[in-house]
Amino acid sequence: MAHPKSKISKQRKRKRRTHKVAPTPQLTTCQTTGEVHLYHRAHWVDGNMYYKGQLVIKADEDLED
Repeated sequence: MAHPKSKISKQRKRKRRTHKVAPTPQLTTCQTTGEVHLYHRAHWVDGNMYYKGQLVIKADEDLED
């Protein structure tokens, strides 16, 4: 097995990693509600939770009044 001849310093390691930037988050529009949300994430609209255009959690009618 190969071993490094010398330890890479924290500063050198972090300099190399500065160029690895996370891309901008991808957004999509829900076909059902028309809301803009992140891919592969559930989103809330008027107290209801939707995921992939399907109603997952329905809002309680008592809480909205």
